[in-house]
Parts: sequence; structure tokens; C-alpha cells
Amino acid sequence: MAKEKTFRPKARRPRGFEDRAAHVIRAERALVSAASAVYERWGFEPLETPAFEYADALGKFLPDEDRPNEGVFAMQDDDGQWMALRYDLTAPLARFAAEGFQNLVKPYRRYQFGEVWRNEKPGPGRFRQFVQCDADNVGASGPAADAEMIALAAEVMRAAGLNDSDFVIRVNDRRLLDGVLESLGSADDTRRMRVLRAIDKLDRLGMEGVELLLGKGRKDESGDFTEGAGLDEAGRARVLGFLEASKAGGTRAEVTARLAGSAGETAARAGVEALEEINAILTALGIPEELAVFDPSVVRGLGYYTGPVFETELLATPTYPDGSPMQFGSVASGGRYDDLVARFTGQQVPATGFSFGVSRFAAALSALGRLEGADAAPLVIVVAADKARMADYFAMAAELRSAGLRAEAFTGNGNMGKQLKYADRRDAAFAVICGEEEFASGTVQIKDLKLGAQLAESITDRDEWKEQKQQFSVPRSELVSAILTRLSARG
Repeated sequence: MAKEKTFRPKARRPRGFEDRAAHVIRAERALVSAASAVYERWGFEPLETPAFEYADALGKFLPDEDRPNEGVFAMQDDDGQWMALRYDLTAPLARFAAEGFQNLVKPYRRYQFGEVWRNEKPGPGRFRQFVQCDADNVGASGPAADAEMIALAAEVMRAAGLNDSDFVIRVNDRRLLDGVLESLGSADDTRRMRVLRAIDKLDRLGMEGVELLLGKGRKDESGDFTEGAGLDEAGRARVLGFLEASKAGGTRAEVTARLAGSAGETAARAGVEALEEINAILTALGIPEELAVFDPSVVRGLGYYTGPVFETELLATPTYPDGSPMQFGSVASGGRYDDLVARFTGQQVPATGFSFGVSRFAAALSALGRLEGADAAPLVIVVAADKARMADYFAMAAELRSAGLRAEAFTGNGNMGKQLKYADRRDAAFAVICGEEEFASGTVQIKDLKLGAQLAESITDRDEWKEQKQQFSVPRSELVSAILTRLSARG
């Protein structure tokens, strides 16, 4: 009788998901910690919503309004209701605010960070699961709250390690474009979204590509065709003229003055007035002209924005080892979304917010060498030279941890040589060695692994090597102080 074959699943990750290594996790934690500290200082309160929401709570407020319930990972609850993993952190906030609206202190200022999931085609740097970090103000109408979000974004960028010359925040008001669409008689939702999506691709496709998307449509390099907004020649010229005028630049006051001259009595008038107030507040807060600029071509792709919008773009360009530039573009964005809570309550509730993708932003900061605090504390490995003395080794590790160091007693198998190789592979700063001889004399040997690595690179003379104190002996009672002294000397 043939022996039944044992089934062994293949070890593989689902497409679009990633395993994050220790250095990546530490970098992301450092970034979230820096941003959270800013939010706390500005009076925002933390909130955590569940990973799952009912699918109808996400509804049409997914990026593609044509696919209202696609783009999410969904399952049916035991009562037959469809639930979906949250697509972002804003829709859950809207549900939370609507559910407890009467009891919320308004305006409600919250920040949140956590995983989000998107059932989209994965690609380079595009994952189906990632971390977002948001701050929102629910219940505050008027441009003052929007100006605060822009200033808040600037402080988060600085807290993350960027200099003012490393980034720029581009600000617009969606009502400016609504005014253009009004003048074209193109305010229906489908055409409006197609026009907005076309404009949103200006930086990537240029004027020629945008014009195709404003007309019949565009075929990309792969042969895929994107249906256009269907504007006639005059309509396309009107939109392209607006974009060209918006790129003329100037100070914030100069941009608003130019826009005011062409706004007329359309919806754009309210947008211009909002930008004027935002400029006054940003100026009062000391936000430089070159740090926050008014750029009427900024659209933001999500359909729920109703007023001021902004994007934070990296100006500093990190490079790959071969010298080629890394393209990060916009790393954070935000805007006003006054209609989101109304889906649940039927009552318009003003809201504005700011969000960034933690993984993407942390990768950009790491590439620039600007992510402070991402390195782990120095690690000390206590070598288990005598397995019969494990209690003593654990006691040493505990003392080191009590002093604020990372420390572990080696619990695996292997002789001292293998244990020191383990310490090297763990990138440990020190190894502590205490064998029979050291126990008898009341001492420990400390091996400075970082110094050893430096010496290996710079010293070729054996006698000079011997003169260096890479390994030294101290009384057992001075184990902790000796390591701390070495670390202090390194700064």
C-alpha cells in the first residue's frame, strides 16, 4: 500500500503584501511618534477605529466612484451583512462621528494611525496593506481650520526631519475648478470627476496628455484606453487656459488677486475668498511663501473634497546606489470634506483633515538620511559560556536592561565562536563573556564589537591591533557602568 503523501503548503506571501523588517518598522515607528507628538501639542486626541467597517459605510467614497464597493477586501458577517477592511482612516472617522454625534465635543479633533487595506493591482511601491497617519477636525467650518491643517502639515514635515528647503505644500480650493466647470455647463458628477482626474495627472502626463483626457480619451503605453471627459474644443481650451494661468506663480497674495479678477460670480468666488483667509493665517503663523504656495492646478483625486485641498511634495531628491533619482512626489495631502458625515446623518457636518502614508514617507526620509531616532538602542549579547550558569547570564542581561540597554542572554546552541558570530549578525554593540575563570575571579570580559568592526577596516598591523582595547576585563559589579561609559564616549 502506497504511503499517503503529507501535504506541505508552499511558504509564500500573498501578492501585494510585504513582510517588514526590523529597520523598516523602527523607521515607521519613529515617524509616527514624531507626528503624534505634533498632533498632541496642537490639541488633537488619539482615536482607534476597528479594522472592519460595514461595506456601506465606505460606500462611494472610494477613489473610483464608478466602482462603489470594489477596491476593498470584504466578507459577510454571521448575520449576512457585508463587512470590509477599512480602505482609509477617514470613512471610519465619519462613521464614528455620525454614530456618537450628539455626545462629541465639537469641533472634534482627532488623530489616528493604523493599517489600511486596498484590493487593487499591486506594483512597485504599491501595496495592498500599509500604514496611514491622519489628523482631522470635524465640526469646524471656515478656512481657519483648513489653514491650521496646512500649518500642522508643515510642522509634521519638520518634526520628521525635513528642512524647509526639502518640501513644499501646494494649496488650492476645489471650488475654483467647480467655477470653471460651471462656466462650461459641465457640472454633472461623471464629467466633473473625469475632468478632475485629467487635471490631477498634469504633472505626470503634461498638457498634451491632459488635453486627450479632457476630450475623447487617451491610450497609454500598454494599450489600455481611458475614456475622456468629452469636452469640446472650446471647453478643453477653457480648462487648459485655467491650468496655464494657475502655473504663472507669484506670492500667495498675487495668486489670489489674479484669481479674483477672473472668478466672477461662479463657485470660484468662495474659493478665492477662502484662499485669501488661509493666506492671512499662514502669514500670521510664520509659514514662508516658498513653503506653502497657492497652486490652482492641485486637484486631489478623491471625490469627497469640497473646498481647500493641499499636497506636500518633496523637493529633495534621494538617489539609488547607481545615482539615479528616486521619485516620491507627494508624500502627504489633505483637504476639506463637508459631505462625508452627511451620508449617515443627512445633515452637513464641516470637516477637514491631513493624511500621509507612513511606509512611503518613511522610505523617502530614510533615503534622504533625515529620519532621526530610527536606529535601535545598542544591543548587548551575554554569551552563554557555561550552560550550567544560565541563571547568572539572565541576571546580567536583566541588569543591562534595567539601565536602559537592549540585552539578551544567548539561549540557542553553539560554542563561544558561534555565539560571537551570532552577536555580529545581530549587529550587537557588545558581547559579555563570563566563563569559569571569570566567575572564579569575580570579573567579566566585555568585547566591543563596534570598535572591532572599525579596527578591522582601518588597521592592518598586528601589533597596532593588539594595542587597542577591543576586549577588556572589569569587575562583575562594574559591568553596566563600563558599557555605559563606552557608549557615552561615543556620543
